[in-house]
Amino acid sequence: MALGPSVTDDALGSAFRDGDEAALAEAYRRHAPLIRALAIRRLGDTGAAADDAVQEVFIRAWRYRGGYRPEAASLAGWLVGITRNVAADLSSARMREADAIDTVAGEPPRAPDVESDPDRVADRLVLEAELHRLGDPQGAILRLAFHEDLTHQQIAHRLRLPLGTVKSHIRRGLIQLRQRLEASDATPA
Repeated sequence: MALGPSVTDDALGSAFRDGDEAALAEAYRRHAPLIRALAIRRLGDTGAAADDAVQEVFIRAWRYRGGYRPEAASLAGWLVGITRNVAADLSSARMREADAIDTVAGEPPRAPDVESDPDRVADRLVLEAELHRLGDPQGAILRLAFHEDLTHQQIAHRLRLPLGTVKSHIRRGLIQLRQRLEASDATPA
């Protein structure tokens, strides 16, 4: 299969899982900028640490590609999950190194730097990718519920759909999202 910018995300994910090296190259081309941006936000480093994180994400993804299920999560979502784990590992290593230096210097250990914002950004990106994969009308209905905080009745009125139809789409969509996000969180550590 010739892989390039025109190949769909689903086809790319399947080829990646099956071990197609061209899929690895295309996945890197498409998703490395996102992974690097997340690493920069999480690690607070625009240099070597962020580049190391990108490299480690793709190494882990390739090594554990057999566990990736394209029907359960998008490739981008799966890679974002791996990025969280890699960033957490690198942050922990940096903190241990800083603590060791402080101990040698006779200073007390540093308090952890709590950064929930990068996790929120990653969560939003994964959620948006999964809503896109749901398609319409479920994706549109869930966007109205999540992003605009509309009630079922308000969504039904806005989309001119029966209330029962809106409720059914929300229920099925949430079930599908839960399954996909659980699969995304089951990424290799």
